[in-house]
Amino acid sequence: MKNLYEGSTVKEILARIETLQPDTQRLWGTMSVSQMLAHCSIGMEVTMGRKNPPRLLIGRLLSPFLKKTYYDPNPFRRNSPTAEMFIVKGEPDFEIEKERLKALIQEFADHGPAGCTTHPHAFFGNFSPEQWSIASYKHLDHHLRQFGA
Repeated sequence: MKNLYEGSTVKEILARIETLQPDTQRLWGTMSVSQMLAHCSIGMEVTMGRKNPPRLLIGRLLSPFLKKTYYDPNPFRRNSPTAEMFIVKGEPDFEIEKERLKALIQEFADHGPAGCTTHPHAFFGNFSPEQWSIASYKHLDHHLRQFGA
């Protein structure tokens, strides 16, 4: 399973981000490409422990049945619900968001498991650093596919 601790996977993700342009159109969903980049940066900040959202009650109830899907080999489904804290309002600056996301991905990869959060995922609960790394790859892959990258 691909994860962000593998150098080749990080290079692949960064190269895919580079293909995006400010006018790249989505294939599904409602986010613009700039909003998607900012959304993914928020996800990386959670993975790195810079943001620590509280556990959600619905997640505590459903995560035992759904948790493995977050880090299994299958891609995320299109049009999955997004938690409020990950919804980007307004239109962020494309170039700033692109560079911010690339820097966060590289920093996460450079620090390895030691740079991963120990805070539980808001919906799914506790993850190992490897599970966070797989889930982060899957999240990035999902949104890059959303924009044809």
